[in-house]
Amino acid sequence: MATFNRTEALINQMVQDRVIPGASYALIDGAECHIEQVGVAQVKPAIKPLWPDAMYDLASVTKVVGTTTVALQLMHDGQLEIDRPVHDYLTTLRSTTITSRNLMTHTSGLSGYIPNRNALSADALLAAIQRLPISSRNRNHRVVYTDLGLIIMGQVIERILGAAIQPIITARVLQPLGLAHTSFQPQPAQAVPTTYSLQAGLLQGVVHDPKARVLGEHCGSTGLFASTADLVRFSRLMLGQIDVPEVLSQTTIASLYQDWTPNQHLRRSFGWNLWHRPDETMPVIFHTGYTGTLLMLDRQRQQGLVFLSNRVHPVANNSVFLPARRRLIAAWLADTVTN
Repeated sequence: MATFNRTEALINQMVQDRVIPGASYALIDGAECHIEQVGVAQVKPAIKPLWPDAMYDLASVTKVVGTTTVALQLMHDGQLEIDRPVHDYLTTLRSTTITSRNLMTHTSGLSGYIPNRNALSADALLAAIQRLPISSRNRNHRVVYTDLGLIIMGQVIERILGAAIQPIITARVLQPLGLAHTSFQPQPAQAVPTTYSLQAGLLQGVVHDPKARVLGEHCGSTGLFASTADLVRFSRLMLGQIDVPEVLSQTTIASLYQDWTPNQHLRRSFGWNLWHRPDETMPVIFHTGYTGTLLMLDRQRQQGLVFLSNRVHPVANNSVFLPARRRLIAAWLADTVTN
């Protein structure tokens, strides 16, 4: 097993500096894997320790584990054409020009504000998202990250398969991979809590994102809870270390390690973000989650990082966490080069 001294030191420092209450993480190096827990599960209203197989709110890491994987399945089966207008699948969508490629690479140009968003019903919120205007200046030419594209993609998948997106992900991804500690509806006691306040109490086993709470099983952008070990198994599939063709073929997975944007120069894959190393042909794929989660995969080196924390507990502090996460990414990338 290679050493990841910078990475582990940085994670420990984040806990010591109270940037995060604690973290569960895994360092993958070929067939070997080191799984560790540091810190605690919660600090409010009382301190509680972490435990094996603790499930974290993945936030936007849901996008790549769930919705992206199902969309790739539909492409493989010929049920989804990524350069065909989304309106052909979802006729209630206002735009007749944006494509699935746009949605999955965040090049759709979707923009606008939805008044009273969190107070709407699920149907009203979905309708409002589908009516949002498109910036023609940004479409195809600029990456503007947004949850809305993956929510719309979830709706496209629902129209194609005739079921809600979250049960689809469970049946087509989680169950075939045998992810016993990954769920959209975890038992509260199995989940590391997120926010806490005297007014609202402790949020545990309930998705943090307010849009996801409104949309329920129709949300394709967030909502999964998962353990470190389960994400290691998913990572091994994406690294080509295990083969589960009923989920994704290795040919399909390998195609993710490249630019999928319309002009192939905007550094986004299909659903995933890309990190290009100098003088190397194959980039790293990765994705972050607002709650404090991170998944990074280097297929060329057969290495990966699974990092799960509840940095929003008891409250979010972007000014501290986001720079620390950038340092963590840099530390892991440096460790993979020196090993």
